Formats: sequence, structure tokens, C-alpha cells
Amino acid sequence: MSDIFREVEEDVRRERLEKIWKAYGDYIIAAAVLLFAGIAGFELWQRHEADERAKASAALVAAERITNPTQAADAFNSLSKSSPKGYALVARLAEANAMLASGQGKNAIDLYKQIAKDDSGTIGSVARLRAAWGLADSATRGELTELLAPLSQPGSDWSPMAREVLAYADYRALDLKDARMKYQLLAADPKAPDALRSRAHAMALFIANGGAADFGTVPPPPAATPAK
Repeated sequence: MSDIFREVEEDVRRERLEKIWKAYGDYIIAAAVLLFAGIAGFELWQRHEADERAKASAALVAAERITNPTQAADAFNSLSKSSPKGYALVARLAEANAMLASGQGKNAIDLYKQIAKDDSGTIGSVARLRAAWGLADSATRGELTELLAPLSQPGSDWSPMAREVLAYADYRALDLKDARMKYQLLAADPKAPDALRSRAHAMALFIANGGAADFGTVPPPPAATPAK
């Protein structure tokens, strides 16, 4: 008896599947075709993206080998418009670096600031820091403080680098007491890079030894005594 019931169940199940296939078979086939087409398309897109990244990487390396900074800036500018997003951002930063090296200071700083505005990651932070150093000899301390505020937050990995710029701003303004204190704190900061700590230690000693004092102008040499 169990065999008879099993055969009946199989016939019923087969009949149901046939009805489902007749009603929805075309849709099932279309869905399967779309699924496989989507997988193939995604793989093609991945290969295309990999090829584009490889081309952008090679182009960046070639641009970095250009020794003329003006020509390098032009090459990086072109790459920033044609490369994938991450490479385009690196190209913009390299363009600003080349512009600064070619004497286009104002344009370079403007580009650094724009990059910092557009990106809150590593590239934007580097651009913000380089803009600050580019302005360190001309901007007021307040302007530098405002520019570096996103990097100066407690716990920020960029804080020691930002504080070094502000220490230099104090030194340039001849606020030597604050400058020396800031350099001493940086020299003792375990989170600061070793090279930065060494620079800060040297600057603190330089200020402590009176190296920043203004001793006036060098007097002219005495007039030669006419021969008798």
C-alpha cells in the first residue's frame, strides 16, 4: 500500500510542477538569463576597473619622473581628470606639489585647500598640512590655527604635525616663550614621529640658547685709513 501512496504523491507533485512550469517557465528562464548576464557583466566590469587602475598607476609613475615641475604639474592635472577616483585624488595632490616647486605658490596653496575641503581622509589631511606650511611665513597664527583645526583635535594622529606648524608660527612671531614650550612638549610626545621629535628638540635648544634673538644689523666695516 505504501508504494501505491508514494506513486500517487509523485504523480501529484509532477503534475503541480508541470502546471508551474507552463505558467511561469518563460519567467524562470528569463530570470536565469539575467542572472548569468549580470554575473558576466560584473566580471567584465571588474576586469575593466582593474585595467583602468593599472593604467592610472603607470601614468602616475611616469608623471613623477618628469623633472620639469611645470610640465609635471600639467601631466598631473591631466591625470586628475581622467583617472579613477582614488588615483585622481593622488594626482591632484601631486599637481599641487609640482606647482609649489615651480613657483606657483598661491595656486598651489589654493589647490591644497580645495583638496582638503573635498577629502577628509589621508590625502586631504596631507594637503591641509602642506597648505599650512606653505602659509607659515605669511599667514597669521589665527589663520593657521583655523586651517589646522581639523588636524589639531585631541587624539588625532595628525596633531603633532599640526602643532609643529603652530610652534613655528609662534617662533616667527617672536613669541619665544610659547614657541619653546610647544617645541619641548613635541620633543617629549611619544606619539610624535621620531624625526619630528628630533626637530622639535633642536628648535627648543636653539631658542633656549638665544639663537632667535635679534641682535640688530651687522655694522659696516671701518673705513680704510688713507696711506700717508
